[in-house]
Amino acid sequence: MNHGYDFPRQIQFANQEEKQEFSKFPTKTGRRSLSRSISQSSTDSYSSAASYTDSSDDETSPREKSQLNSKGSSDFCVKNIKQAEFGRREIEIAEQDMSALISLRKRAQGEKPLAGAKVVGCTHITAQTAVLIETLVALGAQCRWTACNIYSTQNEVAAALAESGVSVFAWKGESEDDFWWCIDRCVNMEGWQANMILDDGGDLTHWVYKKYPSVFKKIRGIVEESVTGVHRLYQLSKAGKLCVPAMNVNDSVTKQKFDNLYCCRESILDGLKRTTDVMFGGKQVVVCGYGEVGKGCCSALKALGAIVCVTEIDPICALQACMDGFRVVKLNEVVRQMDMVITCTGNKNVVTREHLDRMKNGCIVCNMGHSNTEIDVASLRTPELTWERVRSQVDHVIWPDGKRVILLAEGRLLNLSCSTVPSFVLSITATTQALALIELYNAPEGRYKQDVYLLPKKMDEYVASLHLPNFDAHLTELSDEQAKYMGLNKNGPFKPNYYRY
Repeated sequence: MNHGYDFPRQIQFANQEEKQEFSKFPTKTGRRSLSRSISQSSTDSYSSAASYTDSSDDETSPREKSQLNSKGSSDFCVKNIKQAEFGRREIEIAEQDMSALISLRKRAQGEKPLAGAKVVGCTHITAQTAVLIETLVALGAQCRWTACNIYSTQNEVAAALAESGVSVFAWKGESEDDFWWCIDRCVNMEGWQANMILDDGGDLTHWVYKKYPSVFKKIRGIVEESVTGVHRLYQLSKAGKLCVPAMNVNDSVTKQKFDNLYCCRESILDGLKRTTDVMFGGKQVVVCGYGEVGKGCCSALKALGAIVCVTEIDPICALQACMDGFRVVKLNEVVRQMDMVITCTGNKNVVTREHLDRMKNGCIVCNMGHSNTEIDVASLRTPELTWERVRSQVDHVIWPDGKRVILLAEGRLLNLSCSTVPSFVLSITATTQALALIELYNAPEGRYKQDVYLLPKKMDEYVASLHLPNFDAHLTELSDEQAKYMGLNKNGPFKPNYYRY
């Protein structure tokens, strides 16, 4: 805003000493009393802007509480079952923008295609995934659920699910020990044995495979939606240890092109704004990885005036970045100049302690990939560095010379840890997941072997068609002559499996 002042183009200093004093980093003196020990910083729980309730108002671990829902069941563990009414409102709001999933629920509710399915799930527990879980229940499944991220759970939504009868074990701000305890409580239930797995990241699948091999062998199918989890499945398959069929939802068109691209294009800005109030115009940003997530992030940041460059290992993705107008660089070449470093590769140690040591004062570091392995956060938990929690999910890591690096969500997934994501896009992914579960559960013996499969093209097209009415979109129909000329069925599929959208 222009106040009409005529500022000089350059600040004038009386002498060199004044200039040096002005440019010094903030020192340790006068630090806020919010400074915490490293161990506290890693385990304290904070609520997101997406949550009605501040989880810090009750520091008692949910594991130590005795809670009952209105039906008298205690087979759940959430922050506070009394928040269920707020959670129900959140779920109802999400349903309004997930009409395709609701449509699938209504169409298949009479047939109960998941009758007899015992689904154990590990995903983000938000209002949108609650709509998916309740759809699976409406289609006949019994569900037990836990969270794939210690910061992304909406406590009131978890409470609403527990109140409705879903055995859910999750709360925002879990410790690592809590995380694995919740997974084990989901799987290890006397008189109940899972026969389907819905996973996001592969942690649940890994736990069942390692701890409960007899259960794993009886699983009828696994549905995995993240690049990290899919990578783990392919590793098991390659080693000959995958004894059940699995569906790779992450690489389905409806996940890659919509959730990964369009969702991240909007939620990257939301997460950064809510946590740092940063202005993007003119900022130097490096995005590590130019897959669909990276493309979405770069597009959004560029649109708001940020100066974006990209790191890549893949020459095809690198060439795409160049053609889209982004410089392709090595991180160690540019890290000193960057105002923001964003990872979205699915790999580990993309940002190392050496990179962090070389960053400038005030650099924002965050991760948009599923796993918290991309930024080497463990290397920052050393005696010479001080951690200061300045607001929910925002830590200042302070070097001995006073330099501060702003770390968001302790290197975990930014958008779901620090903000929310659009319900409509998640409806596309959730519908894909539901159909994948139905397909694997009902497939005749022999259709799927002990391997990792992609969703059939016809199913991808069906998911897309369910969402078109939201835009009042009308598809053109092929004439018999046109269909014959192209060698297509008039009802699809319209593209071969090798087609790249």
